[in-house]
Amino acid sequence: MIKRPESIGKGSTIGVTAPSFGCATEPYCYMIDVAIDKIRDRGYNVIEGKTARLGDGIGISTDPKVAAAELVEFYKRDDIDAIISAGGGELMNETITNVDFEDLKSAKPKWFVGYSDNTNFIFPLVTITGVQGIYGPCMGSYSKVWEDTEKDAFAILEGTKNVFSGYDMFVKDIEKPEDEGNLDEEGKVPLEEMDPEERYKLFRDYRFELNEKKVLTLYKCDGNKAKKIAEEDTVTAKGVLLGGCLDVLANMVGTRFDRVKEFKKEHKDIIWVLENCELNPMSYRRTLWNMREAGWFDDAKGFIIGRPGAYFDEDFMGVNRFNAVTDVLEPIGAPIIMDADIGHVNPMLPVVMGAEAEVTASGNDLVIKYL
Repeated sequence: MIKRPESIGKGSTIGVTAPSFGCATEPYCYMIDVAIDKIRDRGYNVIEGKTARLGDGIGISTDPKVAAAELVEFYKRDDIDAIISAGGGELMNETITNVDFEDLKSAKPKWFVGYSDNTNFIFPLVTITGVQGIYGPCMGSYSKVWEDTEKDAFAILEGTKNVFSGYDMFVKDIEKPEDEGNLDEEGKVPLEEMDPEERYKLFRDYRFELNEKKVLTLYKCDGNKAKKIAEEDTVTAKGVLLGGCLDVLANMVGTRFDRVKEFKKEHKDIIWVLENCELNPMSYRRTLWNMREAGWFDDAKGFIIGRPGAYFDEDFMGVNRFNAVTDVLEPIGAPIIMDADIGHVNPMLPVVMGAEAEVTASGNDLVIKYL
């Protein structure tokens, strides 16, 4: 049984640590202040780790041993009830070199929230330690006006919902609030030169500029062939949700943190929830092939594939975001839900990795019901 951490509520304490990216640079060094204030206004205590604002590491918040030590300390501390990662990043794989996931089995399970590079922690937390984790927004995201993404993340943390639906619109190619600091555009003021109150208000009042209609593409894979289904048809799957950022998972295959085969002996029905940040269609396709050939996807019950963070509409010698997935996954014979609200393209639907769920998709509607 994969353990579900206890829900938190007013009076609980949330720890903020940076196992990958620290809030040391613009705009994150400003966003973290607003985010902490909003979480405190909700009734929570916040303990900020020493790594949360560091940027003295090479490609990472700080020395990976230091980052790992604080992450493990926060996970084990009795006075911290949940952890939200300071940010995403690039080199958290070096942090988990110094994390003993077997040792964490003896710790009281607690919620860890993060996405992207935080896959490095959440994935083995589920597959090795046997504890659920939330693939959802990092600390800076809570600085903005709380919309569905932020509300849903806290609904999971607080245990107030068990059915979550995807969103109707998403953000495509728009300015972000930190673009106020672009010196090349007339009238823009660098963030560090802005009045602190105006800068605070800039992030506090920011909303997603939803400018694109969400369109799901659904496939059934019968007879080793992915076939797009009609808009009125439905795909369903039931199993344990598992996955994260493909950019990260690709490098985990075959390492000592790859316990997928052992995990699948106890949890045979898996719905893979996958998204990519920077992979172009070719590398996207190669990554999925690698994971398939390593046996990760054997007997999968379904795939939820998030909108890609880069190369959204690109075609590389005939390879695009659709056939990069379907051509590789169709031999598995499981349904595929494409362009879901998962990952790097806002808004993102938080997902409880390691939880048993029933997934239903029809037309452009995606529903995840936790069981």
